[in-house]
Amino acid sequence: MMIKGNVTISNDGATIMKLLDIIHPAAKILVDIAKSQDSEVGDGTTTVVLLAGEFLKEAKPFVEDGVHPQNLIRSYRTACNLAIEKVKELASSIEGKSLEEKKSLLAKCAATTLSSKLIGGEKEFFASMVVDAVIAIGNDDRLNMIGIKKVPGGTMRDSFLVNGCCL
Repeated sequence: MMIKGNVTISNDGATIMKLLDIIHPAAKILVDIAKSQDSEVGDGTTTVVLLAGEFLKEAKPFVEDGVHPQNLIRSYRTACNLAIEKVKELASSIEGKSLEEKKSLLAKCAATTLSSKLIGGEKEFFASMVVDAVIAIGNDDRLNMIGIKKVPGGTMRDSFLVNGCCL
């Protein structure tokens, strides 16, 4: 007896998650997390699913021991706040540095976050563009004023920054 069906081979977590027929409620949440990550960022689906899976795995023994889920959520929030405080403690200021020094340091930081499979090969190009965009809006905390317009076709190197308002 031979079973016929489709076989999908992919290193893209979103593709794999979309193909699964999932019934378990926690697993459905993982699929929703992957879909949200894919629609918002376009990458990192495998990472968020693995991270959320690890959080669930670590929480399971506590739930089995009768710890209320609200207490676990509170603990995760506390851990998040502690991590944020540690990052703030380790952060170094770029105030007082020249514009070129600031741009260089910020570009290194941006490049660190651009190691995805989508743009990893062009991270220096995009890191420089991101830094220019952030510097263009000034010291205002209005990062939501930076928009991305996706246009099909061309290469990644065809991307460019438009200073000002573009509709």
